[in-house]
Amino acid sequence: MKQLFVHCTREYTQLALVEDGRLAEISIEKTGSDSLVGNIYKGRVVNVLPGMQAAFVDIGLSKNAFLYVDDCLHPHLEKQPKVKPSIAELLSPGDELIVQIMKDPLGGKGARVTTHYSLPGRWLVYMPHADYVGISKKIEAEDERSRLRQLADELRHPGEGLIMRTNAAGMSREALHEDLESLRLKWREVCVRAEKAAAPAELHRDSGLVERMVRDVVTPDTEELIIDDEKRLEEVKAALHRVVPGMEERVRLHRDARDMFQAYGIQEQMERAFQGYIRLENGGYLVWDQTEALTVIDVNTGKYTGTVDLEETVFQTNLKAAEEIARLLRLRDVGGIIIVDFIDMEKEEHRQQVVERLEATFKRDRTKCQVVGWTRLGLLEMTRKKARESVSSYFLKACPTCKGRGQLFVRGFSV
Repeated sequence: MKQLFVHCTREYTQLALVEDGRLAEISIEKTGSDSLVGNIYKGRVVNVLPGMQAAFVDIGLSKNAFLYVDDCLHPHLEKQPKVKPSIAELLSPGDELIVQIMKDPLGGKGARVTTHYSLPGRWLVYMPHADYVGISKKIEAEDERSRLRQLADELRHPGEGLIMRTNAAGMSREALHEDLESLRLKWREVCVRAEKAAAPAELHRDSGLVERMVRDVVTPDTEELIIDDEKRLEEVKAALHRVVPGMEERVRLHRDARDMFQAYGIQEQMERAFQGYIRLENGGYLVWDQTEALTVIDVNTGKYTGTVDLEETVFQTNLKAAEEIARLLRLRDVGGIIIVDFIDMEKEEHRQQVVERLEATFKRDRTKCQVVGWTRLGLLEMTRKKARESVSSYFLKACPTCKGRGQLFVRGFSV
């Protein structure tokens, strides 16, 4: 069972996804400051750096966008040259090209852009020049994967690429074709604007937070969508009517005088989830430390003493920790490198089961996660794609005294 909560204030719109009573995702959009991921621009190459195999492109933002050489080559790996060319062979200062933002500007860095264009729909993702078909890995039934692959090959034009999303499972040819045609129309509009516009110029803006969540998250098992802003109620209903007709009946207005997140226990769950010390249900606990480069998580048995032997106690703690870590990575929207120090296990089968539990829980995550494997020191390496600013940046601020280090330098100490 899923519930979607939309909390609106003057400064922010916050969306909370609750699955079976547990907080699963938080998304935040600052009023007047939408994410740029998915937006398409006509840009002008400002500088080409062969030593970095990259170019900087002016797309009209305060900082130039970064375009890596791989994002200039054909989107189909099999159609790329065997020897990677120099970026200087592909681009020159002054060149104009269409680019799409794949990563928001973060910190002092400009946006990262690509020429591998993609337009997401309800059931599929349209890639005008990719020339391949992909099926969501979350669709596991082989007969359904084969059906969708055959339909995609029949529906796409030569040179086009399609990715069948998880929601496409069970959908009819007519529904998929209708989704594809609407995305083709969007791309044609982008091309027409590009011909007329002078660089730098915005050609296409991706949907806002509410419509993205309706498109990507709302499914038939979404029991209700609750919003606390009467003015935006109709906007949400209209988005549902466009994307999931019939679901608008499940929208209701939060009329309680209490803050919606507090009334439904969301605020309490958020406060627990964003701590550096997180208790597990069985008495174990996690120590969570996040730096600019990576996230480090330490697993401990705590008060859990088990009932059989030490190896079983450790194994059960690690299994519970794996589930909670996967949930929290999604909830905190952590991106980049993640290192987990699970409690040492003697049996290889236990280590494999911990990885399997992580990967099974990751299937609920819409962001790409990859378990790289165990290091020689027994640490588990993972990565999670980072496209937007982490949700934790809104809730966690560095301590003004220790500057986020958690320690102070003591002057004039004495032994």
